[in-house]
Amino acid sequence: MYSETTKSIRITVVPVFLDEHSSPDDAKYVWAYEVKIENLGEETVQLINRHWSITNSLGQTQTVQGPGVVGEQPVLKPGGHFRYTSGTPLNTPSGLMSGVYQMENTNGELFDVTIPIFSLDSPHQPMQVN
Repeated sequence: MYSETTKSIRITVVPVFLDEHSSPDDAKYVWAYEVKIENLGEETVQLINRHWSITNSLGQTQTVQGPGVVGEQPVLKPGGHFRYTSGTPLNTPSGLMSGVYQMENTNGELFDVTIPIFSLDSPHQPMQVN
């Protein structure tokens, strides 16, 4: 589990390797990740946009950005939360994801919330002993 709080918004991410959707022989590795967005502050906010960086173990980075998450732009009242699950494929057995959610408060002010960097690890990656 990976968690980070920015301006009273806590983002928690739990990645899971999906062996049944992966094919290591074809260099296809798939993960699901569950994200929980919690409003720990005193004002209502709305998630407007997302920006993800997905980097494989070769250092190749893909960027994904757009409005909302999973087709929604959730409104989070004080003490409220929103949870969703999404996924990503890679052509290597490990990688990293990180990103930013752009939020808007009731005054129309936009601010960024950091999504914690999290590791995508599969059981198919070679382990190294140091």
